[in-house]
Amino acid sequence: MSTPYPFTAIVGMADLRLGLLLNAVSPAIGGVLVRGEKGTAKSTAVRALAALMPKLDVVPGCRFSCDPAAPDPRCPDGPHEAGPGEARAARMVELPVGASEDRLVGALDIERALAEGVKAFEPGLLADAHRGVLYVDEVNLLHDHLVDLLLDAAAMGASYVEREGVSVRHASRFLLVGTMNPEEGELRPQLLDRFGLTVEVAASRETDERVEVVRRRLAFDADPEGFAARWTAEEAELRERIAAARALLPEVRLGDAALRQIAATCAAFEVDGMRADIVMARTATALAAWAGRTEVLEEDVRRAALLALPHRRRRNPFDAPGLDEDKLDETLEANGGSGDGDTEPDPDPDGGPDGEGPGDGPDGGGPEGPDDGGPDGGPGGRPPHEGHEETPPPGAPESADSPGSDAPEGEPALPRQGAPAERAPAPAAEPFRTRTLYVPGVGEGAAGRRSRARTAQGRTTGARRPRGALGKLHLAATVQAAAPHQRSRGRGGPGLLVRRDDLREAVREGREANLVLFVVDASGSMAARRRMSAVKGAVLSLLLDAYQRRDKVGLVTFRRGDAEVVLPPTSSVDAAAARLESLPTGGRTPLASGLLTAREVLRVERLRDPSRRPLLVAVTDGRATGGVEPVARARRAARLLAAEGTASVVVDCEAGPVRLGLAGELARDLAAPAVTLEELRADTVSALVKDVRRVA
Repeated sequence: MSTPYPFTAIVGMADLRLGLLLNAVSPAIGGVLVRGEKGTAKSTAVRALAALMPKLDVVPGCRFSCDPAAPDPRCPDGPHEAGPGEARAARMVELPVGASEDRLVGALDIERALAEGVKAFEPGLLADAHRGVLYVDEVNLLHDHLVDLLLDAAAMGASYVEREGVSVRHASRFLLVGTMNPEEGELRPQLLDRFGLTVEVAASRETDERVEVVRRRLAFDADPEGFAARWTAEEAELRERIAAARALLPEVRLGDAALRQIAATCAAFEVDGMRADIVMARTATALAAWAGRTEVLEEDVRRAALLALPHRRRRNPFDAPGLDEDKLDETLEANGGSGDGDTEPDPDPDGGPDGEGPGDGPDGGGPEGPDDGGPDGGPGGRPPHEGHEETPPPGAPESADSPGSDAPEGEPALPRQGAPAERAPAPAAEPFRTRTLYVPGVGEGAAGRRSRARTAQGRTTGARRPRGALGKLHLAATVQAAAPHQRSRGRGGPGLLVRRDDLREAVREGREANLVLFVVDASGSMAARRRMSAVKGAVLSLLLDAYQRRDKVGLVTFRRGDAEVVLPPTSSVDAAAARLESLPTGGRTPLASGLLTAREVLRVERLRDPSRRPLLVAVTDGRATGGVEPVARARRAARLLAAEGTASVVVDCEAGPVRLGLAGELARDLAAPAVTLEELRADTVSALVKDVRRVA
C-alpha cells in the first residue's frame, strides 16, 4: 500500500483543511465539495484525511462494516450475534467517473433470485464506504443519475437496491468529499445544494510558499516513508484533536441568539429551502467543538456561512459562487452580533498553541505542484444596448468591412484607408428560453436531456439478450423465453426453472446529451452593435439550454480572413459564455472557412467520443466574402457537411426591411432548417421545426 502524503504537511489551503476536518468531526454536515484549478492539492488532501480518521470496530466477516456494539438489524449479512469486534482503519473509497450504477449501489444476481429465490447481493462502493470516506474526483463529470443515488444515500444513511421486485437495503453512512475543476463544467444547482460545505482553492501567488510546495513535494517523492515519518507526531496530535472534538460535539449548545443569526443570514442571502439553515447550524456547532468550546459564538456562525452558503446562491450556470462579506457582517450585527467581522476561529485548523501550523514550519510544503490558471467565470446576460444600429457620421469614408460593402464574388475589395480595424465587443442581450432543437434518429450516447437514445434509464421499448453482464431485467420476456422448456428441464414444483440463456434485458429509450457546436459569424456584416448584441443574446440562450440538457459545447467563429476555434468542445458552458462575451467583430466573411473548421472539430471529436452525436448551429446572415469564389466555396462546404450526415440548424441573423435570404440558401445546402432570431424564442407564436432532418 502506498504511503499517503501527511495532512499536516500541506502548506496553506486553510479553508480546504478546515472543511475536511469539520466533516471528520461531524459527518452529519453532509460532506464537502472542493472547487479549484488543477494542481492545487485537492485529491492529495482528501487521501491524507483518511489516514487521520479514528480506527473502527467492525463485526468480523461482515461485508458492510457493521458496528459490533450496534449492528444494523437489516444488514444483508446479518443477523449478527453479540461478540467482540475487530479493529481496522477507516476506508477511503474512490468512485471512478466511469463507474456503473451496479458498481456504486451493488448488484443482485437476478438468475439466482428467479431460480432459487435467493437474494444474492454483491455489495457496491456505497457498502465499502460505510463508516469511512467516499471520495469522488471530478464529481462534475459523473452522470447525473449516479450523483443523485450518491447524494440520496448520503442524506438517508442507507442504500436501497431494487430489481424487478427484489429489494436489498443496507446502512451507508460516510464522509462525502467531491472535487471538481469548474473549467470542465458545473454541477446543477440542485446537486450543489446537496453538498454541505464548499471551499474554493487556488495555487498561492506567494513566491516563498510556492518554493515550499515544490521542495516538500520533491522530498516526498524521493522518500515517501521517510518523509511521512517526520510528521508522525503532528499527525498523531491532529488525530487526537479530531477524536476530542467528536467527543465534545454532543455537549455543544446552539443558543437561540446564534440560531436567530443563522436564520437571518440565510434569509438575507435569499437561499432556497431550509437545508442551508440546518447545515449552517451543524457547521457552527462543529466549529465550536473544534475550538474546544461548548457554546456557539458569532464567529462560528460567520465562518459557517462562508463555508455553507456560497454555492447555494447560484441561480444559473453563469453565476459565480460567492458571498458578500460586508452584507454578512451587517446581517450578523443587526441580529445581535458584535459587529466585529474580522474575527475568525482557528484560521489554521491543524495549528498548535503558538498559532504556527505544521505546514508553516521550515519544512512546509504542499502535496502537488502548483498550476496557474483559474476557472472561467460566466458573465451572465446583460441588457441590450439601447438605441439604433451604429452608422458612420456624414462624410466619413465607408469601410470595406461594413454591411453594404461586400465585393462581387471573386473580386475581394481592399479596405479603404481610415477604416476601423476592429470593433469593441458588444454586450450580450438578456437570454431567453429557446425552442428545443433535436438530432434526428435514436442514438446511444451519454445520458442527457436532448435527443432520443437507447439508455439505461427511460421507458421500456423492447427486450434483447444481455450483452455481457445483465442490465435491467425484462421479466415478462424472460418468463416467455423460459416457459417452453420447463417440461424438458424436469420441473416438478411451483418454481420456474430459469437458465442464463433465458434471461432478457430491457431495451429502454430515454434522452442523450449531444455536442452542440456553434459556428458564429463575427464579420463586419454582423458588426452593428445592436445586431451583434441580439446575436450574442441568442447564443447565450442556446448555451443555457445546452447546460440544462447536459450537452458539451464548442465555439467556432469566423471573421477577417479565417476561422478560429475559440473554444474546443467542453462541458463548461461558463467558459463558452466568457469567450462569447469578449468576441470582437469586423472584417470580411470567410463563411467557407468557418464551416470547414467546424467539420474538422467534429471529425476529431468523433474519434474521441464516437457515441456522442453532434448538432451544428450556424449563426449567420449567410453572406460570404473574401478570397476566390467565396459563395461557391461556402456552398460546397455546406453540402459536404450534409453529405456526412451532420445534423445542423441555421439561425438567420439578417435584419432590416430588405432581406436577401442568403441564410435560407445556406440552410438548404446543409439540409437543415433555418430559423430567425424571433422564431428561436420559445414564447413566440411562430412554429419552429424541432427535428433537424437529414438528407441521405
